[in-house]
Amino acid sequence: MALFSDVCRSVRTLLGQCQRSTAAAAWIHCQSSWKYSQTAPEPEPVISDNEAINKTFVNRNPRNLEQMALAVKDRGWATVWPCRQYYHRLVFRRTQHHITAEVYSSDFIDPVLSCSTKEWALKRELGSTRSVAACRAVGEVLAQRCHEAGITRIVYREVPWKFRSESNQIFWTAMKEGGIMLSEQRRKFI
Repeated sequence: MALFSDVCRSVRTLLGQCQRSTAAAAWIHCQSSWKYSQTAPEPEPVISDNEAINKTFVNRNPRNLEQMALAVKDRGWATVWPCRQYYHRLVFRRTQHHITAEVYSSDFIDPVLSCSTKEWALKRELGSTRSVAACRAVGEVLAQRCHEAGITRIVYREVPWKFRSESNQIFWTAMKEGGIMLSEQRRKFI
């Protein structure tokens, strides 16, 4: 009997040790899986010379402020004709023999863009260099040139009795159909 109780005691201790060792193994397994389930620390960012930001900023697009309507316009005097509050101004002229349209910048005296029936490429396509069809052709070509130059808004002010003429109306329509806005957006004061 003593032998049997010693064996039972030994088996109990052995089973207790096995249970403890499986519980410890489970605890260690939980600890190791918890260790792997944590988020990895963020790596330090590597700053290269290409990504360095210069302290002085130079705007390489001088017309950027103009397109956002933030650039300064020369106000001039109230009695000056034509008004000087514009970024780009369109001038349409008809002479006895030719039609000319020019775009002026507020900064320069010379025209920035121009189109005329004096140009051979336009003259050879037209029957007359002074007709209403010539006005339409000049408007279409100037609208295309404005788009190529990046000018989408132009001030066009004409004396009312000249603006009512059919040639002026056709020119105005051709410019509008070409995608040019013939008014500038209001200046924003910040």
